[in-house]
Amino acid sequence: MKKAITIYTTPGCSQCVMTKNWWRKKGVEYREVDLTTSPDDFEAVKALGYMQAPVVVVNDDGDTENEKHWYGFRPDLLEEFTLAAVAA
Repeated sequence: MKKAITIYTTPGCSQCVMTKNWWRKKGVEYREVDLTTSPDDFEAVKALGYMQAPVVVVNDDGDTENEKHWYGFRPDLLEEFTLAAVAA
């Protein structure tokens, strides 16, 4: 099943850039949402318990019940989900 990846970012965020570059170099598709221009998404990220960017949300083609999420530049999780996204 295809992995849907969303990266919630803010301008000037170095960890956001590093996260996007990681997946771009690996050829993994993702959707980027700028939290400074999307109040609804900012509230959704806060509801997940996060107050800093990037916040990464990965789910199986929109299956929000089983989604995984984290904040910050996390090479360990990026690698895990890179493999899952490429294998899908």
